[in-house]
Amino acid sequence: MASDTVSTSSEDPDLRLTWSGRWSLAHRILALNLITVLLVALSTLYLDVFRNRLAKERTRQTRIEATATALAIEAAGPEDREPILATVSKSTGSRMRLFAPDGRLLADSWHLTGPTFELKDPATQGWAKGAARALDRGFNALVGAEHLDDYTEPTPDTLESWPEAKQARAQRKAVTVVRNAPDLTPVISAAVPVDGGVLMATTNDRAFTRTVRTQRANILGAMIFLVGLSVLLSLFLARTIVRPLRRLALAAHRVRLGRSREVNVPRLPTRSDEIGLLARAVSDMSQSLRHRIDNIEAFAADVTHELKNPLASLRSAIDGLDRVEDPQLREKLKTIVREDVARLDRLIGDISEAARTDAELARATFERIDLGTLIGQLVNSWETRRETGDARIAFARPRKESAAVMGKPDRLARAINAIIDNAVSFSPPAGLVEVAVARVGDEVRIRIDDEGPGVPQEAREAIFNRFHSVRPEGESFGRHSGLGLAIAQAIVNGHDGEIDVQDRDDAPSGARFIIKLPAADRE
Repeated sequence: MASDTVSTSSEDPDLRLTWSGRWSLAHRILALNLITVLLVALSTLYLDVFRNRLAKERTRQTRIEATATALAIEAAGPEDREPILATVSKSTGSRMRLFAPDGRLLADSWHLTGPTFELKDPATQGWAKGAARALDRGFNALVGAEHLDDYTEPTPDTLESWPEAKQARAQRKAVTVVRNAPDLTPVISAAVPVDGGVLMATTNDRAFTRTVRTQRANILGAMIFLVGLSVLLSLFLARTIVRPLRRLALAAHRVRLGRSREVNVPRLPTRSDEIGLLARAVSDMSQSLRHRIDNIEAFAADVTHELKNPLASLRSAIDGLDRVEDPQLREKLKTIVREDVARLDRLIGDISEAARTDAELARATFERIDLGTLIGQLVNSWETRRETGDARIAFARPRKESAAVMGKPDRLARAINAIIDNAVSFSPPAGLVEVAVARVGDEVRIRIDDEGPGVPQEAREAIFNRFHSVRPEGESFGRHSGLGLAIAQAIVNGHDGEIDVQDRDDAPSGARFIIKLPAADRE
């Protein structure tokens, strides 16, 4: 039906799957989920780099202390060694041990000054320290940190008990080693060769652990804030998705209940993501459905009205047959019955075709059609069944494949045939109907001219309405159902084309129908 078409924007699947927004819902959700993971990864990387740099710096400082002390001992006499070790130990907090070339312990700063650091027993510390150590282990496992040996005081305390001291004596260079105290604080040892023996500095760098844990706590606080912000943003994003979807679901439910006329589906024009696309698609769908329902109801009312006329005529003629005795009058009544039956048959056939036209086009698979060949076959068909007095048809055949379109051949043939039939019926006896087809830009235009009275300006839209029929004088009543042009327009619209009617500019009278269809791509 001609009035059953909808706009291209609501029917074209390519347009339904495109939008102008840069950030789709998939992008937003992905970004929101990745931001927390990315922040965790960056924070972990930063903390690992920070810890490694700090560890290198503390190890370098211990090695420098040991090297400087070794130089001072070499420069001093044997009687000054212990005072030097005691002084350095008090100022740095490190434990200084001097081993003889044979491995004996010659001097120990703790024997002179007392312990300068204490290795804490985890059993004597509270839960907070235990939690911190658990976090230390988890972080080490996360970054794949190198495993450190546990620090234990050897018995007896000789050079051979310390691998770094043996290596320093053998290689004649400073060697540093980091071990873990029982509470996972680092114990740094630096061994430096001196006078054939080895000087070893040992320190428990608890400040290093406090610095790293403080930095980690700051990062953890920031992460908790960011995770909370991410949760709030996720809730906001979910709300921006759920609320419009709920509105759309409610509107779809009301449409399903048959209240489509009462439903105003939100179009969400400010949203350019998938939700906005869905809203506009559902709105277009509901409008199309409402339009179709209205047209179906109007079509049913028109069909009822059109069928009542021949049925009333049939009833009157049949009733008259029982009462009329005059043979001539009875024959007239029988003729009326036959004409009304033929009219009913024609009406039912055209009504059936009009009703299924849209459905067929919606399911149809279009193919490439050469309109020159198709119209040539139609014109030949008209010539073979032309009756006396019928108009002649002249066809300006285009070059082969120059007027190709995508469509359904039988439906396009039905539409073009209806226009030709209309032109022939309004043409004078032996008149000429001219048919031409040509490609103009991206369109293929079919022009059908007749020599009839033409179509008045005010009636050019009405002639495509269902059951609208203005027939030429002398035509037998009921020959046309008034659906031919309506069906033709529905078929052309279903092929994304249009029909226009105007006066001829090359003749004193006559109508010109122009059918415009999208041209197919050239092979």
